[in-house]
Amino acid sequence: MSTNDGHQIFDPATHKPAPFRGILPEIWRYICALYLKLSGWRLQGDWPDLQKAVILAAPHTSNWDGILMLATAGQYRITLRFMGKKSLTEGPFGGIVKWLGCVPVDRSTSNGLVTSMTTAFANARDLFLAIPPEATRSRAEEWKKGYYLIAQAAVVPIVFAVMDFATKTVRISGSLKPTGDYEADWALIRSHYERAVGKHPANFALPA
Repeated sequence: MSTNDGHQIFDPATHKPAPFRGILPEIWRYICALYLKLSGWRLQGDWPDLQKAVILAAPHTSNWDGILMLATAGQYRITLRFMGKKSLTEGPFGGIVKWLGCVPVDRSTSNGLVTSMTTAFANARDLFLAIPPEATRSRAEEWKKGYYLIAQAAVVPIVFAVMDFATKTVRISGSLKPTGDYEADWALIRSHYERAVGKHPANFALPA
């Protein structure tokens, strides 16, 4: 249901995936679903009908969060991408790193991260870029705003992925189209994560 022009809250009663993409992705989906089931995790929220989005993945307090998000994406039939240094995608193993999902970032110029990601979104047919806003597994009292600036510049929505270790639930809880008024948008973003508990609860801080 829509709560304002650019903010949506998804129904947690179902967790419908994206459309079928072929046999190999379906085998991977089965493996991911089996992993989540055996480890006691469940999903809430249908995957939105989008081709591009910034995926705001939080809380991020351990290395397990990345594995959890990859398994979640697999069950939803989605390929997640992540940001990495441009040098990682060069040289003899650069192609492999790109295949694994790395989107190269050129930090040699001012505002390089936002510019690089805006270009990546413009050149891609579909792109789901996962960003942990804390930018560290340790406690961060403030969230980095890069995810917001990228979504705003690329004109793509932010999709909220909430990894709640208290209930062992990954919630695809809603989406937001950035308005440019960060303070107003932040109140909506924050509401999706205020009850979430990280694997290491003391390492997760939700800014006021």
